[in-house]
Amino acid sequence: MRNAEVAGLLEEFADLLEAQDVEYKPNAYRRAAENVRDHPRAIEDLADEGGEDAVAEIDRVGDAIAAKIVEYLETDEMRELEDLREELPVEMAALTRVEGVGPKTVGTLYEELDITTLDELEAAAEAGEIREIKGFGAKTEGNILDNVAFAKEAGQRQRLGDARPLAEDVIGHLDHEAAVERIDVAGSIRRWKDTIGDVDVLVASGDSDVVVDLFTDWPDADDVIEAGEQKASVRVDGIRVDLRVVVPEEFGSALQYFTGSKAHNVTLRSLAIDRGLKLNEYGVFEVSDVDDPDSGQRVGERLGGGDESEMYGALDLPVIPPEIREDTGEIQAALDGDLPDLLTEGEIRGDLHTHTAWSDGANTIAEMVEAAADRGYEYHCVTDHAEGPGVFGDTGLTDEAAREQAEEVATVREDAEIDVHHGLEANIDADGDVTTSDDVLADLDIVIASPHAALDQGEATDRLIRAVEHPHVDVLGHPTGRLINQRPGLDVDFERLAEAAAAAGTALEVNSNPSRLDCNGDAVRAAVEAGAPIAVNTDAHSPPELDNVRYGIHTARRGWAETADVVNARDADGLRAFLE
Repeated sequence: MRNAEVAGLLEEFADLLEAQDVEYKPNAYRRAAENVRDHPRAIEDLADEGGEDAVAEIDRVGDAIAAKIVEYLETDEMRELEDLREELPVEMAALTRVEGVGPKTVGTLYEELDITTLDELEAAAEAGEIREIKGFGAKTEGNILDNVAFAKEAGQRQRLGDARPLAEDVIGHLDHEAAVERIDVAGSIRRWKDTIGDVDVLVASGDSDVVVDLFTDWPDADDVIEAGEQKASVRVDGIRVDLRVVVPEEFGSALQYFTGSKAHNVTLRSLAIDRGLKLNEYGVFEVSDVDDPDSGQRVGERLGGGDESEMYGALDLPVIPPEIREDTGEIQAALDGDLPDLLTEGEIRGDLHTHTAWSDGANTIAEMVEAAADRGYEYHCVTDHAEGPGVFGDTGLTDEAAREQAEEVATVREDAEIDVHHGLEANIDADGDVTTSDDVLADLDIVIASPHAALDQGEATDRLIRAVEHPHVDVLGHPTGRLINQRPGLDVDFERLAEAAAAAGTALEVNSNPSRLDCNGDAVRAAVEAGAPIAVNTDAHSPPELDNVRYGIHTARRGWAETADVVNARDADGLRAFLE
């Protein structure tokens, strides 16, 4: 599918228009981009079947935008976008990764100082040139300089939500071929880290030449970086995809080795050495009687390597789930028989944090509830934005609108196959106060409280503790407010926050949106150890986004979360008990 590729171009179109102070159109392009990205069908298939008319049937994709999409799919070029790039030749994606630098700021910096890259932005800030621009000043310049390093680092890694579907696409391309006996992802993407470097794909085959040829002929590949007898690399949408082919009897050892993490493997190898074993990417070997165990990679008696279970089993260990292979106590836990029974896909019974067209969502309440029921959920929570600081486009519900929405929720509830709960996503201000009135909050089934503004003020633990202790707050939504590779979010002491949440009975959210994954794994681990409840939610603004729950599940697994730790892994009665 080329949906994400096309959506990215529309978002760039929006940014370039905004940078030139064009009104209205930027939001139209962003809405179209969101719906193209989430559309269940491949955009190229729609264009092939029905041209512009079929593409224009996607919600909020008008005729003009549909024409540009079809133009790009047919010619690999969007002429108006190219014209905008020529008018404003800046590295928009890189520059807007700097906290506080939006498209309009990029336009001003280019007009005043001819800044086009992060390096030029950094040099201008260091030289004190930015403060001289009207409306900027020394504080703005200092903030930009402080955040350039994060923007540079973020540009070197890809979001899991962008890379994981790509990995699954290449697996789908290769998996049906007879020469491919086994296939899986490796590296940080298999450990479900929130960002990854490259996509690593491992294949077991007795005919590596055929597999390499199939891989380099992948239609989605933009270019082939290198191709050898057992390895190859291609680039897709700026992401490097690496293939490694091994013989089937070494697939398990290679998978274990290349999954990592490096620290996990070092500790595992040390354990093997203590037992007279050699553990590497080629297998596990008995070397206690070998004079020089370092004389080769395959020396000694081979004990296994076809499956990961043989690698861990040789050390009297169960297979440790990839998500927790970070050398943070998992090997000792395995030795002690105390590995957590991690939450699994399919155990989430409903979503506590979703949006509808009442605020900034794309669908009606009934459509979102139906989508939840179609996924086999037992319940669904409607939690549109309340009005307050930082809410996108001032789309939040007033107190009066929240009460009106309650009536529609009640109507939908009558015909729904599942439980439907009415709530709000309220806002946490800079002082930690929840900005929706208490009398409205008291009438709701569920209250999510989230920070949306003042996200650059650094240490904010006391602010969030104040929110989790609010008597009407059930869930603290996306606690840091971070956007991966865009802004770092609030600085939070999660051990203190988790203790406060445990005492208050307030759940900490794992927001499954691939741009957030907030709480991250470390924060979840703090919550688990403190006994604070966790909620794995999607923050979905359309039905397809409900499927992002898998990213939240695996993030929770990275934090050692078990099923009992997660409030929305409980059945309908269990959720009601939590909310009451």
